[in-house]
Amino acid sequence: MSSGTAQDVDRNPMNERLLRAQDVSEQRMLLSLATPALLMIVAIVLIPVGWLFYLSFIGNDGQLSLEHYQKMVEYKSYARVFVTTFQVSILTTLLCILIGYPLAYFLAMLPQRMAGFFMLAVLLPFWTSLLVRTYAWLVLLQKNGILNDFAISAGIWETPVKLVHNMTGTLIGMAHIMLPFLVLPLYGAMRKIERDMMHAAANLGATPIQAFWKIYFPLSLSGMVAGSLIVFVLCLGFYVTPAVLGGGRVVMVATQITAILENQFNWGAASALGVVLLVATIVILYLAGRFLKLDVALFGKS
Repeated sequence: MSSGTAQDVDRNPMNERLLRAQDVSEQRMLLSLATPALLMIVAIVLIPVGWLFYLSFIGNDGQLSLEHYQKMVEYKSYARVFVTTFQVSILTTLLCILIGYPLAYFLAMLPQRMAGFFMLAVLLPFWTSLLVRTYAWLVLLQKNGILNDFAISAGIWETPVKLVHNMTGTLIGMAHIMLPFLVLPLYGAMRKIERDMMHAAANLGATPIQAFWKIYFPLSLSGMVAGSLIVFVLCLGFYVTPAVLGGGRVVMVATQITAILENQFNWGAASALGVVLLVATIVILYLAGRFLKLDVALFGKS
């Protein structure tokens, strides 16, 4: 027994070295397999973002300067642009929640085949060009559009209502475009909820409303948080819909960047706006990941 124990002790260091060598070899192999993707990320993401940061610190005289960031602090117009951007993003997210949660709940309650059929209506916007959908809303909402003509003929209102080239039209168009991004993760979270839990709550004396708020809603909250964050972040950098349906009256950061490049051709000022928006987005994602447990919401980790 003593000789066998001594042999085991002698073999353990050798086994540890072999395991470490195998581990290092496996990591090198995985790194070599991931190298093309990493190089692509560097070329497509890191280099352009680094160039954006560099341009934001170049003044109009071609020297390193903070003048573009100073202007954002001094001029109130920049503050209004950021306020409008966050206002539109928050309101769009709330509209998507109000519309998307009942829709996802309805789909989750249907049998699998019927839910798949109705899901086509949710996915249909993905198969249509963003520009086409935006101009379709412009046709529907303008003063002489289909919606105003129908409302006047039905006696709902007497004169055309301004539903476009303002905040109302922008929110309608953006909510329509962003709705699938909230419904899909929310529907996935709802499908994982066992219906037997609702039946068990009813057997224990809970009313349908109590069972929903105390059991179903908390379990679906992770999907709603994930979908809401996706919608909010996408709205921060949105350009086409606010530019068309806002009619120049709803100026978001992306719209302001385009205006600076078209009118002033000032890459430094435009880059500074992009950097501030990027940093704000990263901070929001960090805070959301810190306090909302996004690994659970997005990836189902426990």
